[in-house]
Amino acid sequence: MHFDEYVGKTIFVTGAASGIGQAQAIAFVKQGANVVGMDLDEVGLVNTAKKTNDSNGRFTAFTGDVTKTSDIIVAVKKANKLFGAIDILLNTAGILDDYTPTLETSETLWDRVLAVNLKGIFLVTNHILPQMLSQKYGVIINMASIAGMVAGGGGAAYTASKHAIIGYTKQLDHDYIKQGIRANAIAPGAIKTPMNAADFAGDGKMAEWVEKETPAGRWAKPEEVASLTLFLASKQADYIHGTVMTIDGGWLEK
Repeated sequence: MHFDEYVGKTIFVTGAASGIGQAQAIAFVKQGANVVGMDLDEVGLVNTAKKTNDSNGRFTAFTGDVTKTSDIIVAVKKANKLFGAIDILLNTAGILDDYTPTLETSETLWDRVLAVNLKGIFLVTNHILPQMLSQKYGVIINMASIAGMVAGGGGAAYTASKHAIIGYTKQLDHDYIKQGIRANAIAPGAIKTPMNAADFAGDGKMAEWVEKETPAGRWAKPEEVASLTLFLASKQADYIHGTVMTIDGGWLEK
């Protein structure tokens, strides 16, 4: 899959140190885009840089927290200084809540999950959207989940955050569609990433159960989500607005 249109474009990816965010960063660099990856995991970002096999300076990392406005401001300024205005924003950073039901969810856990998964998207978007509006063009792809569409994909906080992301995405597209902005969400199912390592721990019974429950009969690779992202951010998907694209091996069709 090759998209000439990404050559020279500037992509901002959160959660770029591992999993889906890392796969997205690598995929866009391979397409000739300039990518700024933001994450709290400095070591992971170094690993992402190595995996891009980039010798042209198309990937740069910024260690920062998507819940902190000060970090976002510095990261965006760095992106603009190096590569110019940001064309595509991939809000991929997120954390799990270990399937914790509401009565076992502490206020601290609730606040942390909602801060990273939802507020982080809000803050990063609001610091990048103005420059997209200035150039009358911008694509924003938010990482939702099948837990944003049905119960059972997470605990109370995670499920609430992913449902909210879908609503936010639809409203974002609705509000700015006539100004050249296109916003969509991706809803992955079982993707084998470090974030889901707990499912494979011990005897791996949870991972086996998920695999059996998934009609496709397997976990997906983060690169498969990255490939969907390449399409969804491209001109070929220009008429797709405010939509949730599922990539779940048929999970929601059960």
